[in-house]
Amino acid sequence: MEINKISVIGGGTMGNGITHVFALKGYTVNLVELNNELIEKAILSITKNLDRQVKKEVISEKEKNTALSNINKVVGIENIPKDSDLVIEAIYENKEAKLNVFKKINPIIKENSIFASNTSSISITELSSVCRADKFIGMHFMNPVPVMKLVEIIRGYSTSDETFQTIKTLAEKLDKVPVEVFDYPGFISNRILMPMINEAIFSLMEGVASAEDIDTVMKLGMNHPMGPLTLADFIGLDVCLAIMEVLYNGFNDSKYRPCPLLKKMVAAGKLGRKSGEGFFKYN
Repeated sequence: MEINKISVIGGGTMGNGITHVFALKGYTVNLVELNNELIEKAILSITKNLDRQVKKEVISEKEKNTALSNINKVVGIENIPKDSDLVIEAIYENKEAKLNVFKKINPIIKENSIFASNTSSISITELSSVCRADKFIGMHFMNPVPVMKLVEIIRGYSTSDETFQTIKTLAEKLDKVPVEVFDYPGFISNRILMPMINEAIFSLMEGVASAEDIDTVMKLGMNHPMGPLTLADFIGLDVCLAIMEVLYNGFNDSKYRPCPLLKKMVAAGKLGRKSGEGFFKYN
């Protein structure tokens, strides 16, 4: 199956990044949001990121303008174009909300189209249970999407080989590196990354070292480009907690229990960069 028309549901950090890369590669992209304000906010973010690429001479001004012209604004999920070849859900990390999206669009979109979720940890098999399971797959892009090369392509229990191959080829056309992953909690990236971040938070809670020093150890000792606590702030502590809870519940193993300090900070609204304060403070 050839993919030409893409619909992206959700214009947040991941959704606008996914829209950005598809539009820049010449695909027609329908960006679906709840209201005009959210769509305009997403388009502003995309424009700023394209401007950054122009400034760095990664793309030309003409390529930027063409990419923006490839994006169609769609208000309301009920107005999603029926002829979409691929629908990518990129809303917040909540299973019930994602299931609700797929329930709504399944009768709208043409039968041979593929559905994908950008979930970072929720079971692809569970999400596919309310719609076309053989044409359902996970496309877990990394943040920031225009920069990061990796895409985890997650097979649900019933995902067909044809669906997998179509999405793998598509990812390669985006100049991404697709990695085949099977459907277990956290997939690969977050099954390994989040327990490391969680352990760094335990170390901070127990007073083993300061936040700055924990990050320094991992940057200078392990050659990580960003310390785990800075990375947690970048991802969002609420997202980190949600993923840890998926791991904890999915494996029923105490090694994945979320750190109490993480839970307390999320309850206090200290979510990292997006709230202005997490393990560090931001302007």
